[in-house]
Amino acid sequence: MSAANGRGPRGTSPAAAAERRATLQEEALQFEQLVLHIADCAIFMLDPEGNIVSWNRGAERIKGYRTEDVIGRHFSMFYGEGDRRDGVPQRALELAARDDKCEAEGWRIRKDGTRFWASALLNAIRASDGSLMGFAKVTRDMTERRAMQEQLHQAQRMEAIGQLTGGVAHDFNNLLTVILGNLETIVRLAPPADARLARAADQALRGAQRAATLTRQLLAFGRRQPLNPKPTDANRLVAGISEMIRRMLNENITVETVLGGGLWKVEVDPHQLESALLNLAVNARDAMPHGGKLALETANVHVDERAVMWDTEIESGQYVTIAVSDAGTGMAPEIMEHAFDPFFTTKPAGQGTGLGLSQVFGFVKQSGGHIELDSEVGRGTTVRIYLPRLDREAEAAAPEPGRVLRGRRNETILVVEDDEDVSAYSTATLRELGFSVLEAGGGAAALRLLEEHPEVDLLFTDVGLPDISGRELAERARKLRPALKVLFTTGYARNAIVHQGRLDPDVELLTKPFTRTQLAARIRDVLDTPSGR
Repeated sequence: MSAANGRGPRGTSPAAAAERRATLQEEALQFEQLVLHIADCAIFMLDPEGNIVSWNRGAERIKGYRTEDVIGRHFSMFYGEGDRRDGVPQRALELAARDDKCEAEGWRIRKDGTRFWASALLNAIRASDGSLMGFAKVTRDMTERRAMQEQLHQAQRMEAIGQLTGGVAHDFNNLLTVILGNLETIVRLAPPADARLARAADQALRGAQRAATLTRQLLAFGRRQPLNPKPTDANRLVAGISEMIRRMLNENITVETVLGGGLWKVEVDPHQLESALLNLAVNARDAMPHGGKLALETANVHVDERAVMWDTEIESGQYVTIAVSDAGTGMAPEIMEHAFDPFFTTKPAGQGTGLGLSQVFGFVKQSGGHIELDSEVGRGTTVRIYLPRLDREAEAAAPEPGRVLRGRRNETILVVEDDEDVSAYSTATLRELGFSVLEAGGGAAALRLLEEHPEVDLLFTDVGLPDISGRELAERARKLRPALKVLFTTGYARNAIVHQGRLDPDVELLTKPFTRTQLAARIRDVLDTPSGR
């Protein structure tokens, strides 16, 4: 009956069926053109063996290959050598054939040899009878998103470490102030004839100094150290510290300094920058046990938007770079991934804390800069520090006057410290140096003493006090005595005097633990500074 009236089995005329087929073909062609012109994703087809049979514009953009470069080649060409050796591409085909799809993320290789982080979906394509016809492959470049996720993870980790180190640093540095101070006194006053006592005290002093260094390194990595940035000539600083590095290194290591011409000024804490470069020099020395060359190099660089696309941790702009290079043993990629992690070290037990590079990392990041590590096994290592160019004229540094570290007649200091042992050490040391000293255990008591003793020249106060903060105490004290000098001390600089990792402009700070010499020098500095600076 259907044949007699010229209709199909369901009453569809041949003309209508042909029209339907033409519509489907047109839709298929449109879909194919749509897929081919998608630029955000690499979409291509594979035959059952994994050979490429189609290639869209997104694949060309992401992977760098033109259609004629890849048709007929196996898709494993986009995997790294290690993945191919381990059979990763073949396992993906097997999983997709078994489960109809395979999702994975990993590093893939572009035509120019660079890597990108890929999020890939491999779907099996089957005929109506269920037989495997091939695979559809969709790949997205997730490099930038991965970098952002890593930065977020790193920021969260840094915050956690900062809270941990900050939580213990205050009390730990109070203890170290007392230990170091009294050991220093024992070393200074030990009878010359008692060599055993002098040796024991000296060894204990060195141990306490190492503990103080460890605390500073932890705070540096957690970006919790207070920075005092100043306009700095990096060429002058590097030239000066290179002499110290030469004396510190073994005789079989030569030091070469290459200073860039017309170097821009940077705003950085010069003492912390010196400490960072010394850390890098020590690492370089340890990487060259049989000798070699260490190079210090400075240069002006401009980081453009293209560079930022591939390294989202640095902003575009003008930078001064300081590179420290060695010709040592170098690092494997898996070691480089953890080089800046705290307590990570490849040195034998007892020969390193694993905080050297992490301290440098924390300081550079806190200074608004960036750090790069380039290393290859057997070819040495280069650590390159990027510091933002100072966008205003550097201020001329005033020459440092000769200082008398002892107290002068009628100079009075009010010490405000809630830790009894630290207070006892500080007041005893200042009296020994010739100052008149008053002491208080909190802010309220300190304000009463200031009202009763107009002769006080300097307020030496801890930042963290039990009743009011040291910063609030200083502000209230200056309302009573506008010309009063103030020197803060702390084992952990909280937000009262530090913002964005930098000391507030009007703040003078002596960090704990401090020695007799450091205490005397900072007190003298503040007392000799003209009022209103």
